[in-house]
Amino acid sequence: MKSIRHVVILGSGFEKALQPLETIEVETPFNLKKVLVFRVSIDDVETLAILRHGVAHENPPHMVEYRANIWSLKKLGVERLLAVNTVGAINPIMKPGDLTVPNNLIDFTKCRHYTFYDAQPVIHVDFTKPYCEELRVLLVKSALKLGEMVWDKSTYVCTEGPRFETSAEIRMFRLLGADVVGMTGCPEAALARELGLCYASLCIVSNMAAGMQSRITSREVSDIALRKREAVMKILRETIRSISPDRSCSCPIQVGSEFKIT
Repeated sequence: MKSIRHVVILGSGFEKALQPLETIEVETPFNLKKVLVFRVSIDDVETLAILRHGVAHENPPHMVEYRANIWSLKKLGVERLLAVNTVGAINPIMKPGDLTVPNNLIDFTKCRHYTFYDAQPVIHVDFTKPYCEELRVLLVKSALKLGEMVWDKSTYVCTEGPRFETSAEIRMFRLLGADVVGMTGCPEAALARELGLCYASLCIVSNMAAGMQSRITSREVSDIALRKREAVMKILRETIRSISPDRSCSCPIQVGSEFKIT
């Protein structure tokens, strides 16, 4: 297999958008099951892809083995990660069907394995800017080029799930400066940073957050994600086309050499 340095991390409903060319099984220290990474074609663009929740959507947000996923991508030589996340809007100026590319992150998860550094050496990575600015700019430019409504900055707050949030929690998150809320952004971004990988997220606004509409249903969330699927895949394709072979961002200037990925 030729070396592919970028990957798309996809959520619910996106398995039907893939055109698999090859399935790669990757062993990791974090899961008895091998991680499935797909070599796919998005129209004429070849990339790697991983289904965050599993092929049959068997892993809810709090049970996703984020460490295994990120480790497997590092093991395959991937450097750039483009994630797709579905979110609820906390900021009232955002509407269902909008897209946003977050530039900051608040972690309100509780029980997840969120680091590779559980043992020696004790390492603290800089997470001031949790997303790769180079990839963020490319995602925004690609979305605008394709005529999509995209917010170029937002703060994403990640909750544990799988339940939706309470209206009181959403009021608190708004006071903290959050614009959107989701369940899969953490610890994915932090784990990528720990291994020196570039990571950015393209978020689909699927609903208004709790207390901002009468009721939230899983069906509503999946329907909006399905409606935006084609547009999202086109944005990913355009972004991958625009990626430079060389990285000039600060993401790889992070701790990541302590692990021997085999």
